[in-house]
Amino acid sequence: MKSNLIKSQNQRVERISTSTLVIGIDIAKDKHAAQAINFRGIVLTKRPVLFSNDFIGFEHLEQSIRKLQKMHGMNDVVVVAGTYVSCLTESSYYEKQD
Repeated sequence: MKSNLIKSQNQRVERISTSTLVIGIDIAKDKHAAQAINFRGIVLTKRPVLFSNDFIGFEHLEQSIRKLQKMHGMNDVVVVAGTYVSCLTESSYYEKQD
């Protein structure tokens, strides 16, 4: 079982390329902080992107990510966060996009 987890993790890491923007999110109760790095782990922003725990906050995060993609010429985005953000994103943000 452990080898399957390692294999799965390695496959995710192998997908990251020179054109990948990696976004790490620090989860908090009311405000989250996102930091952008490149495939080598070099930080691409002077300060973290702070965003609120609501629809407007996720829109702000999305706009910030698109701006960073354009600024650094990156096509792909990988977001690294806890399950709370994933659940909130799926249940709150994407439902309102339909």
